[in-house]
Amino acid sequence: MDAPLASLRRAVFRLAEQGAALSALYHRARLLGCEHLPLKGPVLLVGNHGVWGYETPAFFHLIHQGTGRYPLGLTERGFFRIPLIRTVLPWLGGVEGTRENAMTALRAGSLVVCYPGGAWETFKHSHGRYRLRWEQSLGFARLAARAGVPVVPFAGQGVDDTFRWPPGEERLRVRLTNDDKYRMPLVMGMGPLPWPVRLTFHLGTPHAPPPPDASESRLRAFRDTVAASVRGLLTRHSHA
Repeated sequence: MDAPLASLRRAVFRLAEQGAALSALYHRARLLGCEHLPLKGPVLLVGNHGVWGYETPAFFHLIHQGTGRYPLGLTERGFFRIPLIRTVLPWLGGVEGTRENAMTALRAGSLVVCYPGGAWETFKHSHGRYRLRWEQSLGFARLAARAGVPVVPFAGQGVDDTFRWPPGEERLRVRLTNDDKYRMPLVMGMGPLPWPVRLTFHLGTPHAPPPPDASESRLRAFRDTVAASVRGLLTRHSHA
């Protein structure tokens, strides 16, 4: 990487860090259960995504504060088809969500964050608040089995309350691509800012990965167990 581009990358990263810190301060964000994250070595965090994915910078900021580690986020592949975004996202810790990229990150000992709901949860309807949209995805279960890494479930409270859906929300959705999951909702904040709700992220007890040769049924059972852990964290701490 040449010097001007490296300088630009560092400047963008510093600006993003400042923005994430301000977002965490604005939302009085907190991270509970940080003792479940190792201070070194690979681990896969799996949990729910908020509307527009707005909460992610604050979450990553808290993880870095609590562990000294910069997490990497597996990002919906569709976003890497947008020229500017596919350039900047890797500068900010976003990795295109392929199995190969994820394996490379875990083999390097990284702390990797995965949102199995992807765009389905990011661009949700109002009635989809705090509902997991993991569909039939086995990606993270296969990844954990193949890499042999623990999975730490997490749940974000407040992440679907930072914006609100206006009346007639279905008519106000913008289709970004032909894929139905990329229908972006138009939501409202408090004037130019998101609503100042508190963001709380709960980390659960790690799950040991399935064996590398796990059957489809065992992978499905593992996925459902992790999903149940996330739902349990959401329910248990819904009034925290």
